[in-house]
Amino acid sequence: MTPSHRSPSSSPTNLYSDRPDATHPSASPASASEPAPARLTRAEKIDAATPANRNRVVDLLRALAITVVVLGHWTIIAVDADGGLQPHGVLDGARWTHPLTWVFQVMPIFFLVGGYSNALSWRSARRKDTTYASWLRARLRRLGIPLVPVLITWLVICAVALAAGADAETVRLASQMALIPTWFLASYLLVIMVAPPLLVVWERIGWWSVLIGIALASAVDFASIALHVPVVGFANYLLVWAAFHQIGFAWLDGHLTGAGRRVLLATIGAAGLAVLVGLGPYPVSMITAGGDAISNSNPTRVTMAFLGLLQAGLVLLLEKPLAQLMTRPRLWMAAVVVNMRIMSWFLWHLTAMVGTAHLLLALAGRISALRVLLPEPLSGPWWASRPLWCLTLIGVTLLFVAVMGRFETVPADERPSPPVWQPILAAVLTVAGLAVLASVGMVTTTGHGLGALAWWWAALPIIGIAGCGIIDWGRGRR
Repeated sequence: MTPSHRSPSSSPTNLYSDRPDATHPSASPASASEPAPARLTRAEKIDAATPANRNRVVDLLRALAITVVVLGHWTIIAVDADGGLQPHGVLDGARWTHPLTWVFQVMPIFFLVGGYSNALSWRSARRKDTTYASWLRARLRRLGIPLVPVLITWLVICAVALAAGADAETVRLASQMALIPTWFLASYLLVIMVAPPLLVVWERIGWWSVLIGIALASAVDFASIALHVPVVGFANYLLVWAAFHQIGFAWLDGHLTGAGRRVLLATIGAAGLAVLVGLGPYPVSMITAGGDAISNSNPTRVTMAFLGLLQAGLVLLLEKPLAQLMTRPRLWMAAVVVNMRIMSWFLWHLTAMVGTAHLLLALAGRISALRVLLPEPLSGPWWASRPLWCLTLIGVTLLFVAVMGRFETVPADERPSPPVWQPILAAVLTVAGLAVLASVGMVTTTGHGLGALAWWWAALPIIGIAGCGIIDWGRGRR
């Protein structure tokens, strides 16, 4: 088998499969330049095994971003003993929290580090003559295989709940809230599909590629908002994130070295946001709030690109001190541990919250004394109980991660390169299904508490991942 017919190597413990040419930090110390002494601690062995040229800040930012996402979701979603789950409870009830979303909406950070890592990965694939089809299949294996158990779990939950006579709207909302993270996966997969040609464009015209992308996204917003053609707005799930994804290319290629350039990047982002929010139709909140006529994130608006510029500039100003922090073995090991199961944390943290919330609601409905466990949202006791609430959900999510995390251990794929249509079809089916599930859930309601299981939307990603060659069904036989 020639190198051009092999997939990018991906060890079972590869953190992201974003750097197929990089040694995994938790690999044996023998993979480093010098074997680590046996007396070293686990953290010191991981530190010693990490290649010197690995940018640890990329790993740290990904770990921090997922932590902010998880804690943010657990906080803004309110659980009311009388009103049940309120998806935008905090944002709807306390508008003073809207400016805080400029800090807590950290999806741009994922695309920043994604651009950095995808550029490294594709350039490595080009050097090894790895085909685009093999490269895309490797990415889908890393992102798609852990997704399948989540979708199957919620198909079973919804089917059993509807069969047992549960209120269809309650089941629909529960499934939608649990699957909120899938909107990010849909957008990220779209960007991954076009990352190789985007990198070529970047290498040829540089910053113009970012400017053109933002200009196109602005035109889409104009048609969607000013011309009242809302369906056009969904194109920005690709245009906005593809444009901003290239800031990761700029970071990797040294086009953002020096404090001056990073301050300029943050200034452009802040100025753009100030104009769009202050003079334009865009709301302050960068996370969807029920009281806003327009959402900045659903569909994605050009404001998110400027938020990304602001966040990227500020974060990169801290790159040197963050890199220094990551030289401490224990801190680096913490970043490694989070990244090893980052998909599991991301995919299951809202399932843990929805399940815990409905258990508490059921108990409080039967035993009035237990209503104290669900204080009125935004009240003093509610704010005081947030640390305990988050600690409880961390424990529940850890159980999911312990059971489901094994699906993130994706073995190396040594199959020949597939026909290019296979991974493309798998990605398209996955994106289509996830986009709908994140918006409406798995249940269609017909009124009077009746509903039906919309299984076909969940089936699309499952068919794409399981039926288009992403899962290596023949591995056991080999």
